[in-house]
Amino acid sequence: MAGEISFFELGVDDPVKARTFYGNLFGWTFEEVPTGTGFAITTPSVPGGVHGADTEATPYLFFKVDDLEEALERIVELGGTVEGPDTEGEESVARFGRFRFCRDDQGSPFGVHQPPAR
Repeated sequence: MAGEISFFELGVDDPVKARTFYGNLFGWTFEEVPTGTGFAITTPSVPGGVHGADTEATPYLFFKVDDLEEALERIVELGGTVEGPDTEGEESVARFGRFRFCRDDQGSPFGVHQPPAR
């Protein structure tokens, strides 16, 4: 498994306001996503996203994995848990890859991300 941070997600109340704030703060660029519920974020190094209706959320960090199914099996073997089903649509998977929320063996949240095939 690779393990480097490969994606981040910000939960906010209003994604349009977040686009203005973070765009002006860091110079990030934003592009609407197919669902219309937020934006894809382009930064100089790690891609990200922002979604709405999630006031005071903590940022989600996703660690890169080469094979999502293998990583999920390993997480469970090590005493962690995998949360929720894989719900990304084909267009989202093709553009952003596959994501899953998990918890380590102590209950701390993190995510795994298999980038899209290029």
